Amino acid sequence: MRIAFVSMETTRQADTAGARRFERIARLLEKRGHEVTFFCGQWWDDYTDEFEDDGLTYRGVTLGTASSSFAVRLPTQLLRYRPDIIHVRPTPPGQVMAALTASKLGRIPLVLEWFGDERLDSSERFLTSAVKRPTQVITPSELIRTEVRELGADGETTIVVPESIDWSAIESVDPQENGEIVYAHALDETANLGDLLLGLAELRTRDWGATIIGDGPLRAEYEQEAADLRIDDKVSFVGDIDREQRLRIYRGAHVFAQTARREEFPTELLWALACGCLGVVEYQAESSAHELIENYDRSFRVTNPQQIADAIAESSEVDHRTSDERWQAYDHGEVIEQYVSAYKQLVDEQGLF
Repeated sequence: MRIAFVSMETTRQADTAGARRFERIARLLEKRGHEVTFFCGQWWDDYTDEFEDDGLTYRGVTLGTASSSFAVRLPTQLLRYRPDIIHVRPTPPGQVMAALTASKLGRIPLVLEWFGDERLDSSERFLTSAVKRPTQVITPSELIRTEVRELGADGETTIVVPESIDWSAIESVDPQENGEIVYAHALDETANLGDLLLGLAELRTRDWGATIIGDGPLRAEYEQEAADLRIDDKVSFVGDIDREQRLRIYRGAHVFAQTARREEFPTELLWALACGCLGVVEYQAESSAHELIENYDRSFRVTNPQQIADAIAESSEVDHRTSDERWQAYDHGEVIEQYVSAYKQLVDEQGLF
């Protein structure tokens, strides 16, 4: 298939989870033999219209990211490319409307990728139309699917495709014993690490160790809280380490604690579960983490620090693992096939094949 990805801003301008997911999908599709071109604002430093990076072809619609110029030029470039599918992000909403113009003129299905971290203003121009009018909307979780439907998306044309992991990367690293409990999230206003620290304080007389992965503006505050709770000798803050280091720690740990207030999709929890960790997940209204463990027996659903402490204590009675094959279903190859199936169904319904 020939697929056009559209996002005026790439991870070079806005390195968010949603932007990374969008480019990862494009690369995975290209590696599986599909023809993929990424239409964006030019970010490379030469005068060529196209630039190849890590196997993905980027095409500059404009120099830089002037949204009005991008929206004006995009339809013509998409129609010249003649894709089977147009796949677009929602920021800015004007680029969705421009892609919709090409979709209507070329009878090309339009897929909107809505991750949930775009933080668009509900009063922003074109937003309602941008959500309602694509052929299909894809979200990473039921939480985000519900949010998009509340903005006006049609429930019948909105589907969930989860985040994915590289199963082979898990098998390629050895476990590292950095403590029995691990937490991973940016240490920002959504981290809610305090609930875990309070739960751990209830267990201060027991023999355990915890590793906190992530960095951010609240790191010093959380380090001080651990000291105030007299558990700083048991809690290690290791910063924003790379994927290989994270996997070593996850494979060596026994429990992954998920307490963050906002998770469009709990990607680190998924990695940790695949590495054999038990999940201790605190329910949060703006987190989809509880969806991932809904039918998973190696997990605990909790609502407060005392229950976190109880779950960690109870987890000592459960066997330790360094991987769990159940989560192979979330491997990159498996998840990307969900995209391919969705594309093919849309193209078949359009009557083009």
